[in-house]
Amino acid sequence: MRKTRTRALAPAALALLLAPVATACSGSAGAADSRTVTVTVGYQSKTINTVTAGTLLRSLGYFEEELAARGKKDGVTYKVDWQDYATGAPITAQMTAGKIDIGSMGDFPLLINAVRGKELKQPTHLVSVTGYNLRGGLNTVVTAPGSKLESLADLRGKKVSTSVGSAADGTLVRALRRAGIDPKGGIEKLNQQPSVGASALQAGSVDALSQFVAWPGQLAYEGRAEALYDGAELNLPTFHGVTVREKFAKERAGVLDDFLRAQRRATDHLRAEPVAAAESVAKQTGLPAEVVYLYNGANGIATFDPALRPELVDALKQDVPVLKDAELVGDVDVDAFVDPEPLARASQGAQQYPAAVAARPELWLKGQARTQSFDSPRELLRAARGADVRAAYVPDAVTGTLWFADKAVWVAEGPELRAFVTPAGAKAYVAAHQGSGARIVSFAEAGALAS
Repeated sequence: MRKTRTRALAPAALALLLAPVATACSGSAGAADSRTVTVTVGYQSKTINTVTAGTLLRSLGYFEEELAARGKKDGVTYKVDWQDYATGAPITAQMTAGKIDIGSMGDFPLLINAVRGKELKQPTHLVSVTGYNLRGGLNTVVTAPGSKLESLADLRGKKVSTSVGSAADGTLVRALRRAGIDPKGGIEKLNQQPSVGASALQAGSVDALSQFVAWPGQLAYEGRAEALYDGAELNLPTFHGVTVREKFAKERAGVLDDFLRAQRRATDHLRAEPVAAAESVAKQTGLPAEVVYLYNGANGIATFDPALRPELVDALKQDVPVLKDAELVGDVDVDAFVDPEPLARASQGAQQYPAAVAARPELWLKGQARTQSFDSPRELLRAARGADVRAAYVPDAVTGTLWFADKAVWVAEGPELRAFVTPAGAKAYVAAHQGSGARIVSFAEAGALAS
């Protein structure tokens, strides 16, 4: 299912409006003298790693502004049809049918997008990135609260829900292999939409759920799940990006440039006003703002930058064998799929964004439009004690993945306090530092030790 809404843009000159009007169903469908052009954008509102090309961009109206300026110059009325989907697969289906011009999705779905486009003679190209995590922290395996499963090795023979062909499924496959478990026969995998899998986990009909942003964080925040495996343990980049139909990109190159300029403006806004951006996305999606900020905040799990970074393109190539093994794709010419030229045109003269940096502990107090960052988890816990806290975030001591402080697993080691996303991560650290007196403590005890 999808939600769709069309927004009209600034009209052309009166004389042009009085002329006969030809209406195009999509940007590539109209004749050269068409007076009305509809650009159809497919996005995933709740996949909040794509907000600069979807939810946030739509709410800010930057794409419409760019197109309105273009319309005044060329005498065309532009409309944007925003179509909202839960995953990337239906966006690809609509793109290959010529019904969506521009779409955003995760790295694994992007590869399927490339293959299906080529097969169905509607070739597509990756033209920008929305958000990325260089270690893979955007995907997480979670279990129900109180589950007896303590590590990935405990999944052997268990029921696991995921969305086959998604980045979350790719994380699950790779993680199981590292744990010595056959991804095909070692578990009972259920191919489900994220919302269905979340319900199945709550109902007890599956033992674990492997999903992408923002499902793991949302379920943990709401007390409906606990992290079992942090995708950042793979230390392989993961990202979401923007794909465009080749035909549309050629026929409406200026419109594509407008979209990419608008995306960059949305990225600027998110980086400059992360709390306001999180509140906006929360309002549009119904997600808790605290969850949105976990991923999209100043120190969030995702780093937003449209650049087609070499390490991300290389990671895309490493994803191909995983999808081939699942018989979802054959060979994929990643280099031919990636097209850096439109972004280079649209970003001409703009400064590059800084690369991702290590996350810092962060405190969000109620009623505040800014958060506070700290040099250590101890300092954060000390500042939070007795304060009116809306959310507190700490990075995993090994992977750097940001997590809710009250949902993290804490380790005390002398005067130091360290946080971990998963129990397995904390136990591994304690086992490796037995001589230092490292021990797992509760969140309450960690707070008391900090002060």
